[in-house]
Amino acid sequence: MRAAWIDAGAGVAGDMLLGALTDAGAPLDAAQAAVEAVIPATVRLTAEQVTRAGLRATRVRVEPLRADQPHRTWQTIRELLDAASLAEPVRSRALAVFTRLAAAEARVHGVPADEVHFHEVGAWDSIADVVGVCAALHALGIERVTAGPVAVGSGRVRTAHGELPVPVPAVAELAAGWRVFAGGAGELATPTGVALVTALAAACEDLPPLRLHTTGVGAGSRDTPGRPNVVRVLAGAPADREEAPHDTGDPGGALLLEANVDDLDPRVWPGVLAALLEAGASDAWLTPILMKKGRPAHTLSVLARPDLAAALRVVVFRETSTLGVREHRVHKTALARGWAQVEVDGGSLPVKIGHQDGVIVQVTPEFDPAARLAARSGLPARTVLASAEHAAAARGLVPGAPVPPDLRRTQDEGAGPAIWAARWPAP
Repeated sequence: MRAAWIDAGAGVAGDMLLGALTDAGAPLDAAQAAVEAVIPATVRLTAEQVTRAGLRATRVRVEPLRADQPHRTWQTIRELLDAASLAEPVRSRALAVFTRLAAAEARVHGVPADEVHFHEVGAWDSIADVVGVCAALHALGIERVTAGPVAVGSGRVRTAHGELPVPVPAVAELAAGWRVFAGGAGELATPTGVALVTALAAACEDLPPLRLHTTGVGAGSRDTPGRPNVVRVLAGAPADREEAPHDTGDPGGALLLEANVDDLDPRVWPGVLAALLEAGASDAWLTPILMKKGRPAHTLSVLARPDLAAALRVVVFRETSTLGVREHRVHKTALARGWAQVEVDGGSLPVKIGHQDGVIVQVTPEFDPAARLAARSGLPARTVLASAEHAAAARGLVPGAPVPPDLRRTQDEGAGPAIWAARWPAP
């Protein structure tokens, strides 16, 4: 199961989409574990069968476990996601969604993105919705997401900022470039729901050719007579991919986004690259070039999964002075990868294991956690990295060695937070 299409023709909210993925077969425990890794002992996810205008559906409830829930900023949420023990596709997708949501709220309220407070939806339930949906997609093995037009509703709604027209400004900002329609009275699409659709979906399209494996129906809280208040997810194998003559080793494909920039302060570039990586890019780099009239410039290149293209475009336009981004598909062959946690002086570090056909090919300590540990311990980063390599070697994690059985299991399948393996194409 590699593709999913979201039917948001009756509207969309984060809990509705999570309900649809749960109904399609994603274990709710996987979503709960991922949310727990980000905000422990904060919310509980429960599922129940309901009917909406006579149609059966699954409703997922996000219940707070504490009364004093804080309203977190985007900067705080990003730090929580970075520090959490999450499978990398879950983390990168969640970062892409919140990046898009924060950019929209920042534009609407005229504040820097890092200062955006998610008070309207409540940080705790927006985190649960976003992280839960991303974990459910991972549990189902979904690599590519597309979605149809979104019903946004009509009329007016009362919010923390007073009475606002529907679609509310954040939804209108998030839906830029997407096909939308009213679809009924009231607020049918929430900012979190639209952020999930537009950040995770590679395209707005009618149902693509699929060899359908499963369908899920997620319910909203209201039961409106004559209009089922549901989101549907149809998941399966793309029909055109199944008919391909050979396997390229890159089932999901990759997208290369590029822009030529000749008028940006060079001191800004490190922050641009960091923002793109935080938004889920697999890689981002600069190439010096010479443009017309002999002007020195740079080509910004961003490699990413197609479903992250929309979120990454937002970052490129926000962080640089470019007026356009060109895109084209590329093929890459990537090693399957997993992570092992190794103990070193001062703490533990994740080590990335690249493997093929059951044999370890690459063993690489993750640099950022090593750098943070080095800063805390007062040791050089190279010393901490070397210690992690030695610790991995002591456990038999060296190139040419067989992949340990526990490394083949995913976190969702019970390997726990310390060791898990990647079932998805490497980013």
